[in-house]
Amino acid sequence: MQIHLDLVGDQFLGSDLKILTAFQKVNNTKPAPKTKAPQAPSISIDHWSDKGLKEEFHNLKSSKHFKAAKDETLSFTGATGETVWVVGLGEKTKVSAEDIRKSVAKLYKGAKSGKFSTIAFDVPGFNVVHDEAETAQLISESVHMSDYSFDKYKSKKSEPKEITIILGHAEKKNAAKIQKALESTKHIAESIKIAKDFVNEAPNVLHSEEYAHRIEADVKKNLKGVKIKILNKAQIQKEKMGMFLSVNAGSAYEPRLVHLTYEPARATSKTKHIALVGKGITFDTGGYCIKPGASMAGMKNDMGGSATVYGAFRAAVLEKAPVKITCILAITDNAINEHATFPDAIVTARNGKTVEILNTDAEGRLILGDALDYACDQNPHYIIDAATLTGACLVALGNQVCAILGNDQKWIEEILKSAKEKDEYMWQLPIINEWRQDIKSKIADIKNIGTPMRAGTAIGAAFLEEFIKNDVKWAHLDVAGVVDSQSHLPYCSAHGASGLMIRSLTHLLVNAK
Repeated sequence: MQIHLDLVGDQFLGSDLKILTAFQKVNNTKPAPKTKAPQAPSISIDHWSDKGLKEEFHNLKSSKHFKAAKDETLSFTGATGETVWVVGLGEKTKVSAEDIRKSVAKLYKGAKSGKFSTIAFDVPGFNVVHDEAETAQLISESVHMSDYSFDKYKSKKSEPKEITIILGHAEKKNAAKIQKALESTKHIAESIKIAKDFVNEAPNVLHSEEYAHRIEADVKKNLKGVKIKILNKAQIQKEKMGMFLSVNAGSAYEPRLVHLTYEPARATSKTKHIALVGKGITFDTGGYCIKPGASMAGMKNDMGGSATVYGAFRAAVLEKAPVKITCILAITDNAINEHATFPDAIVTARNGKTVEILNTDAEGRLILGDALDYACDQNPHYIIDAATLTGACLVALGNQVCAILGNDQKWIEEILKSAKEKDEYMWQLPIINEWRQDIKSKIADIKNIGTPMRAGTAIGAAFLEEFIKNDVKWAHLDVAGVVDSQSHLPYCSAHGASGLMIRSLTHLLVNAK
């Protein structure tokens, strides 16, 4: 699939399919007493770039019954043989950027399944945000995300279809700005695709060693100037990451700690430094606190936090973010053998605290705790960690909302603002002193679970907070609900990795000051 820009010239006019929009014109006139109610809303198509199609549309008998309601579509054949879709978007003042993403995703999927090889979107018609470049970016973003599939293990694959997307627009002065927006979208979309591929990969293929290898290969090929260091088991032992190693104890594969560093071209001592930390459990059996079968299916997604922060890191590097970024990925599986950690075990974390492991299925916070302590030693101003940390997050917020918790309200609000800007759902939960007390152990410094069935997401965050030092401003994202199967979003896969939160984090990093 390729996306091209066109000033409503030959490419737009020669497309197999043209997609234009119509809006409802609401008649707000109050009916006179004892008269009939006002007529149904008329429609607006004044914004069409291809003026020749207007007369054709009005000559259609079916156009007289077209109301331009949301997702209502009228199809006809143009004078030159092309197919024309007129899609209703409802009242223009009620249409949001997210509505455009969703509408374009539905249209693209419908068009892709047809005979069309060249599909033209009329950008001015989708421009509800009053910015042609942003509108082109919304369309491009939606098409890229909707075009994703993961079929590498299908014995009979569908033939790849070459589709060209034309974004027709009217204002020549906006061409350079739109082209830049399309390049930016491509960087982000490619990074989302790679992250989704990681999450969707089979766990017998993407074990810890292979996962780290693939990241290293991608960095060396695509992220020029990024420094990469990968710690093996012996090096992790030297770092005294006792919690991390306890999770890996039952694995057939060595753990890996991936450490990536990016600095902008004009970095100074005052340049903001943000660290991203990700949970990379390539498969979670629950350890000796083994999960029931129904809960174990899909646990290849337990590395979704690491894929999320890597995707954001990758996109931000390609976008030449103005901040220094450190990306730390703690990678292992949580398996069972004769060496696996028992419940009731006590281990020593990298920061010297002793930890009573009462539940081996609360393993993500163990690897993250050591990784956060390590990240703090890189002297960042800010940290964001992302993890599929708790099933309790789905109970609290469903599978549509990412939870955010942390130790600095301004930092949390900055992240929330970025999520809102990209129309991704994020909601703050608290960390209170009572929950900090709930993880105190009677025989060690802390324990890895609190009171069962009580505030699991926040107590997990309270545990992680124990490993934040040097006055670093920290935020924790529990992505357990949003990392996969977002069937309510037409530009996401109904099953499999979603890629959500990558756009929000990329926006945060690229626009940081």
